[in-house]
Amino acid sequence: MEQVFAPWRIEWVERDDKNEDIEGCVFCELPTRDGDRQYRIVASSAHAFVMLNNYPYNPGHAMVIPRDHTGDYGDLDEETLLDHARLKQRTLSALEDAMGADGFNAGLNLGGGAAGGSIDDHLHTHVVPRWNGDTNFMPVVSDTKVIVEALEDTYDRLHEAFAAQDGATVVDSDTAVRFD
Repeated sequence: MEQVFAPWRIEWVERDDKNEDIEGCVFCELPTRDGDRQYRIVASSAHAFVMLNNYPYNPGHAMVIPRDHTGDYGDLDEETLLDHARLKQRTLSALEDAMGADGFNAGLNLGGGAAGGSIDDHLHTHVVPRWNGDTNFMPVVSDTKVIVEALEDTYDRLHEAFAAQDGATVVDSDTAVRFD
């Protein structure tokens, strides 16, 4: 039997809003709502935004998501491609500053369910911080991953790191850092 103690997850499990009110794509809907912190949107730009993954592989696991709804990378125009790439650079920098990562895994989820993503019609780039020795016996022996930091704490650390970057606009700690 697999058991991992993750007390912060109870808030997610017991929440009243289980996204039942979202019609269509969660990546299109959530950035239009108030409540960046609630939806874990930590930074945004004209054509993309950064959201923490609700089921992280490692602490700091973020996704850089273009605002355009498409699963086809070829559909993105040059302005969106450049903005998405620049926000990925900022995300790597913020994760390095906030989390002290030794390296990163980054990759796009493209091509629907075969790519392994649960949201297959809106492309997004996963950025996963890595540390020397971050793989231990748990995933190898028991097929279990232990996440050592609550998402709310990760949000605070990344928000502060994004806010410290040149060109950042900060409204408050509950609103995504804006880059225009």
